[in-house]
Amino acid sequence: MKLNRLKDLREDKDLSQEELCKIIGYKQQTYSCYETGNRTLPYELLLTLAEFYNTSTDYILGRTNIIKPYPKN
Repeated sequence: MKLNRLKDLREDKDLSQEELCKIIGYKQQTYSCYETGNRTLPYELLLTLAEFYNTSTDYILGRTNIIKPYPKN
């Protein structure tokens, strides 16, 4: 599944894939496959990215158009 929002969120922060990967500790080639849908995004990385971008996992996955994260309990 191609996750267009991953690219959009990254570009909104003016980050290249290489810059983001240095922050999150992933190889750029691997991360590129997540953005293009050639590999399945691991659950742990999904959570990391949602926290980094201050959004919800549902937003990243395209299940909602509300970018604001859910309130914490």
